[in-house]
Amino acid sequence: MRNKSKIINKAVLAVACTVAVCAVLLSFVDDGLNGAVADWFYNNFMNTYDMSYGEMEGYHTVTEPDWANLKNFVIVFFVISSAAIALMAVLISARSARKKEIATISYISEAMRVYLKQEDAGLELPKEYAEIESQLIQAKNREQEHLTLLEKESQQKNDLITYLAHDLKTPLASVIGYLSLLDEVRDMPVEQREKYTGVALDKAYRLEELIDEFFDITRFNLHSIELSMGRVDLYFLLQQLAEQFYPILSQQNKEVEIHSPEDTMVWADGDKLARAFNNILKNAIAYSYENTVIRIFVEIENRTVVVRFVNKGNPIPPHKLETIFEKFYRLDTSRSTNMGGAGLGLAIAKQIITAHRGEILASSSKESTVFTVVLPEALIQEEH
Repeated sequence: MRNKSKIINKAVLAVACTVAVCAVLLSFVDDGLNGAVADWFYNNFMNTYDMSYGEMEGYHTVTEPDWANLKNFVIVFFVISSAAIALMAVLISARSARKKEIATISYISEAMRVYLKQEDAGLELPKEYAEIESQLIQAKNREQEHLTLLEKESQQKNDLITYLAHDLKTPLASVIGYLSLLDEVRDMPVEQREKYTGVALDKAYRLEELIDEFFDITRFNLHSIELSMGRVDLYFLLQQLAEQFYPILSQQNKEVEIHSPEDTMVWADGDKLARAFNNILKNAIAYSYENTVIRIFVEIENRTVVVRFVNKGNPIPPHKLETIFEKFYRLDTSRSTNMGGAGLGLAIAKQIITAHRGEILASSSKESTVFTVVLPEALIQEEH
């Protein structure tokens, strides 16, 4: 309503100004030019001629309008006047619109500055700016999400330093300790020397494994994973992984059973897929009960390949299942055991599976924990 009143007032003012200007011009023309306009009109649009009237003696002077010439003038004058008035209206309207636009931009800019600067500030714009208000609210929500993400990434970097120091310190201290003993005690019995050397070597391998994990997660996090796709025998790959873990399995009286059709060929990056499955199987072995069997099931539907790793162990709480694939996450939150790695294995596995346009899921019950890998359109169907 307020805007409409302003427009009406401006229109009335414009009409009044026009009438005033016309009155001034008329007065100037009529008085100031001393009849010059009348003379011009008479000379251009009036015809004067002598005419006799029958029996009347002599001629009489007759003056009458030149209607054709006057008509053409009126038409030209009307067109020019209309064009001038239209141009004036456009200029006034453009100037008014420009002022309104500047005022609107200033108002929205100030509202945006206050709204975005103050975390708890509300935003109320006129109804005609509802779309702008909606966009501002969405922009602030995106900014808040971005800030939250930055804070989370900053916390993860701090965690990286903390976890790196903790996880590398323990095996490194053991290596230094045992090597120091071997260096200081020259006459140590051969059997004891071999024992200490073996422990130091195991801890060194453990240290190498942790460093490899940190390098992997850094490489995969900073750069997109480049896949070298090719034909992969999935059954043979799983058999190889199971054989690699045989020493650990035998120590804990555990077994790995593979239930998969033989000669199952998939289209994937063999090395990276092996790394992902290795990390999943390693996790299953680490958190399964002793004297149990870890079972791997391969199911095929059309060209989609589903691989399930099933182990019996302590159930994983539902709230932990949501974060189990995050970097540095470990079920043993104290990080005081030698079980598992630095909490990067499943995070690396997820990045590799995602790069294959696949999906990795985890579920857990009182009886078992299941990690499911879905590889869509991965099966290579052999022609016979």
